[in-house]
Amino acid sequence: DHSHTTPVLYLPTVAGSFVIGTVGGALGLADLGQFFFGMGLFGWLAIESVLLHRMLTAPNMASALRPTLGIQLAPPVVGAVSLIAVAPQAPFLFAHALVGYGVLQALILLRLLPWVLREPFAPSYWAFTFGVTALATAPIRLIALGDDGTVLYLAPVLFVFANLVVLTVAVGTLYRFIGAIPKEPSP
Repeated sequence: DHSHTTPVLYLPTVAGSFVIGTVGGALGLADLGQFFFGMGLFGWLAIESVLLHRMLTAPNMASALRPTLGIQLAPPVVGAVSLIAVAPQAPFLFAHALVGYGVLQALILLRLLPWVLREPFAPSYWAFTFGVTALATAPIRLIALGDDGTVLYLAPVLFVFANLVVLTVAVGTLYRFIGAIPKEPSP
């Protein structure tokens, strides 16, 4: 059913595998992390084609699910962070490609933002934060590994962008929380 085909499908297999790969790299188990990176990468490619097909051929998704499109940003950039963690000695080409695809996804999401924002603020808007923070993290890690090309200019822009997105979602959450507190009647 097309209505069940949303970017949320990425979370268990793709995001989970990439995160385990990153943790493996951090714990000195890069070879094990590489297996999980592969699971996430090929899981992402399989799911990506299904999601793109749904977006191009099926009716619009339910309005309450629109904010979950933020998850669409996560796979390439979380994959880049994972790749950097499990293979820091690898050429930067593939990590650059993943970050580049992440930037493309971010631009597409910016274009769709007015449509997404028709839905009132809800906890589902946190779906944007996982990918946007990875979008900022990957270039920073590349610089730490000695990358001195375009990423030197891209990293600060993405860092500021990610912080603005997370701050906006946090403020929206606090505003919604404060609005949900029952008001005591005045005497």
